[in-house]
Amino acid sequence: MNGAVSAVVALVLLAVLAAPVWRWISANAALVALAAVLLVGAVIAVSMWWSGLAARRRLRRERRIRAALTFAEMSAGQFEHALADLCRRDGCTGVAVVGGAGDLGADVVARAPDGRRIVLQAKRYRVDNWVSGPDLQKFGGTCFAVHGADVAAVVTTAGGFRKQAREYAAHMGIVLVDNHELTAWHTGEGPPPWE
Repeated sequence: MNGAVSAVVALVLLAVLAAPVWRWISANAALVALAAVLLVGAVIAVSMWWSGLAARRRLRRERRIRAALTFAEMSAGQFEHALADLCRRDGCTGVAVVGGAGDLGADVVARAPDGRRIVLQAKRYRVDNWVSGPDLQKFGGTCFAVHGADVAAVVTTAGGFRKQAREYAAHMGIVLVDNHELTAWHTGEGPPPWE
C-alpha cells in the first residue's frame, strides 16, 4: 500500500512541476537549444580528448616494447654502441666505446653536459636474468679508482638487479639502470643515468 501511495504522490508532483517546466522551456526555446548544443559539444570534446589520451598511452607502450625488443636482439658490442649513441643524443661529449677484453669494467665513457665524467658498464642479458652482486663488485672496484668516474652506472637489458647488487651499488654510489629504465631513457620518457 505504501508503494502505491508513493507512486501516486510522485505522479502528482510530476504533473504539478511539468506544466511550469514546459512553459519555461517553451518561452526559452533558444536558450534550451543553445544549452543542448553546448552540452553535446562538451561531450564530444571530452570523448575526443579521452580517446587521444588513450592513443598516446598506447603509442608510448608500443614504443617501449619496440625499444626493449631492439636492445634484446643486439650483440654485446651493438648494445655498447647503442648506449654511446644515447649519450651523444642527450648532449654528452667525448663519447667512446671502450669495452672489450681488458676494459676493466668500462664499456662506454663520456662527459655529461655539465662536465662530469660518466662511466657505463653495459650488461646485455636476457630480460628474465638478473645482474648479481659479483657483477657490480667487479665494476665498483674500477669505475672510480681506475676510470675516474663522477657518475658510474650499470645499464642492463636484464629484468633487474639482485638484492646484493642493489645494496652494493647504493653503498658505492653506482647508478643502476634496468630494462624498464633503459627503455624509458631510450624513448625520452625517463632521464639518462647521470640525471
